[in-house]
Amino acid sequence: MISTDRKIFESESTVKLRMLNYASKIDELFIIVLGANFGLKIEGKLKYIGLTRFRALFWKSPKGFDIVTSQDPFETGIIARRLAKILKVKLELQIHTDIGNHYFQQESLKNRVRHLLSKQLLSKADHIRVVSNKLKNYLVEKLKIDNSKIEVRPIFVDIEKIKNTPITINLHQKYPQFDKIILMASRLTREKNIDLAIEAMFEVVKQDSKIGLIIVGSGPEENRLKLLASSFQLLDNLVFEKWVNQETLYSYYKTCDLFLLTSFYEGYGMTLVEAQAAGCKIVSTDVGVAKEIGATISDQNYLCLAKEVLESLK
Repeated sequence: MISTDRKIFESESTVKLRMLNYASKIDELFIIVLGANFGLKIEGKLKYIGLTRFRALFWKSPKGFDIVTSQDPFETGIIARRLAKILKVKLELQIHTDIGNHYFQQESLKNRVRHLLSKQLLSKADHIRVVSNKLKNYLVEKLKIDNSKIEVRPIFVDIEKIKNTPITINLHQKYPQFDKIILMASRLTREKNIDLAIEAMFEVVKQDSKIGLIIVGSGPEENRLKLLASSFQLLDNLVFEKWVNQETLYSYYKTCDLFLLTSFYEGYGMTLVEAQAAGCKIVSTDVGVAKEIGATISDQNYLCLAKEVLESLK
């Protein structure tokens, strides 16, 4: 596997746990992490190494692989295709983001180039792994890729662990000023479209001033979003919290009244799956697996979103 995710080197990261899960299903998973200079590490069936160290190892022993896979059909896809040709093995490309979404394509010049690149690489792949049926439908209907080449394999989420983790923090006890609590857990970046949630909350609190929105996460948009909330005079109804550990987040899911996701695009939407496993009501824009898990779907419109939120909180 060709990857850029350095969290594979963090012992308790969700990325590491997912890779260990994937490795358990095959004989051996060897991950090359671009931009990292780590030596070879071995954990059971999982091996991982930084690109610089891998070069020397590869040229000494280039045999023994059955398939080369990449974490995306973009930059890592180029490397994976080249490596698959050298090794004379099959090429698998993975898609974790919604490459067909117009918001993704319009977000930046880099994304437009990536979209064009993905169409070229995907046509050359022997196998394509996607994380949702929505992505599969795009490949079949828009890119005319043979259905038999595509496998829907969701990102691993430990559902039983979420269900069985005891509640350690109750949001209603932590924030007793609110009668109803809406939870968001997200990186604070442009594509997550937190603006939409804030604009909708302005309408929501007109109907019920005792509803609160808790946003758990961090990112480059944090200060701007706080200013936006202030401009809507929502500081009494909106709380920004830094990232919490997974066990605490599971407690938040279980003690909120509604989970909200407002992204422009998602390939999968892991928090949606986690929230569902915890028994949350969910309102989401039409991204990732939102429809597949039965979430209430809202348009990218603050009035529509406010209406769906209020209906779900009844």
